[in-house]
Amino acid sequence: MSKSCKGLAMEQIKCLSESDCVKGLRSSFRECAGENNPSIPSECVGLRETYFNCKRGLVDMRAGIRGNKGY
Repeated sequence: MSKSCKGLAMEQIKCLSESDCVKGLRSSFRECAGENNPSIPSECVGLRETYFNCKRGLVDMRAGIRGNKGY
């Protein structure tokens, strides 16, 4: 269950590394991953929210039996 979010993390890294923030503005990956950056595509923001929900599901005790609703 601990690796159920790994696919989402890899997709988020790929999406951010191909964005204009990293390529065009030459900003660091950490700066581009911030919440208030307007140069990030909406699909990367969606992946970030989905990844957050996946990680939150790992510590949710109600999902212990059913498993994580992750990727």
